[in-house]
Amino acid sequence: MAGALPNGFRAPGAPLAGAGRGEAPWVRRSLIAFVLVFLGIFLLLPLALVFIEAFRDGVRAYLAAVADPDTRHAIGLTLLAAGAAVSLNTVFGLSAAWALTKFDFRGRRLLDTLIDLPLSVSPVIAGLIFVLVFGMQGWLGPWLSDRGISILFSWPSIVVATSFVTFPYVARELVPLMDALGRDEEEAAMVLGAGGWQIFRYVTLPNIRWGLLYGVILCNARAMGEFGAVSVVSGHIRGLTNTLPLHVEILYNDYQFSAAFAVASLLTLLALVTLVLKHWSHSRQAKLLREASRGLEAP
Repeated sequence: MAGALPNGFRAPGAPLAGAGRGEAPWVRRSLIAFVLVFLGIFLLLPLALVFIEAFRDGVRAYLAAVADPDTRHAIGLTLLAAGAAVSLNTVFGLSAAWALTKFDFRGRRLLDTLIDLPLSVSPVIAGLIFVLVFGMQGWLGPWLSDRGISILFSWPSIVVATSFVTFPYVARELVPLMDALGRDEEEAAMVLGAGGWQIFRYVTLPNIRWGLLYGVILCNARAMGEFGAVSVVSGHIRGLTNTLPLHVEILYNDYQFSAAFAVASLLTLLALVTLVLKHWSHSRQAKLLREASRGLEAP
């Protein structure tokens, strides 16, 4: 069947068997109308309201809120935390995906399960875990303090917390893709005398580049929007440890609604850009999987 992958999985973008057959026209129209109305009320309308409120006091007030020193520091800290988390998780995701798909070893299923742990743990709980580890009453707090190392309530703790809550995203995009591609090309390159780095650079990386980009985009979006874990470990120090989501909360609690929505619009713009990049990379990844499935079906 076109678009089918091993074990009966379907490649993204491949048509469903029997799609659009058997149901009454009113059922199809009703479902489509319900989805569109739901998206309009719970997604498009709130997004529009963010920008309406952001510009309620005019463009000058909007620009003043964005140019505020605390806002600029929050933007810089957010970019720092997201950049560090994405870099770490890209390395981890590539390593984990390679280990899970290219090698058979004891504990493979346990590793595959543990990768999903941050998705099942509340971000607030994750933040509390790092307080227990790096706080003055925690396991490493006194040892770090004696050596003049500050982790909690500073940017390193924000990077650590952000990395924790986002590390499954790259690996979870690469594992199914590398599973679908199989090991044949790498094994052929090895037989021809290629080394490990050559195999990765010239065989594996070109095949997974769109899936890797897709995972990086999702990881970056999640990192920039993280609130719960960062809120616990940051200490909410204005102008020092506030990321954009925390800065929005502070402005809103101070009744600076226009400024709060102005800063929130920056995160909204990020979400829209992420959506466009996500759709583009997903389409390229789907094309790659369809080509891989056709290769598996070829005699």
